[in-house]
Amino acid sequence: MINAVVIDEKDTVAVAIEALKKGSVAEIRSHSGAVTKVALVNDIPIYHKFAITEMKKGDPVVKYGEHIGIAGCDIHVGEHVHVHNVENHRENLDNA
Repeated sequence: MINAVVIDEKDTVAVAIEALKKGSVAEIRSHSGAVTKVALVNDIPIYHKFAITEMKKGDPVVKYGEHIGIAGCDIHVGEHVHVHNVENHRENLDNA
């Protein structure tokens, strides 16, 4: 049963469409309609994100095709992605 979605091919995270339990397997429908599976490392609350690619500290976190922050630490596939491991980033527009 599909319980997570990926909107854009650039996404590094999927969004849970129901609460998911640690140790379960998320079934993700991608932007193309393909279904993939990811084993979850943490509980994932409904509408929260989890990693679908390995991210090193400093890598961009991408949701819906947009950069939403940078990895504050290494983030592994299946891990909850939230404020505890994502840092804000802003372009320096003052010098543009």
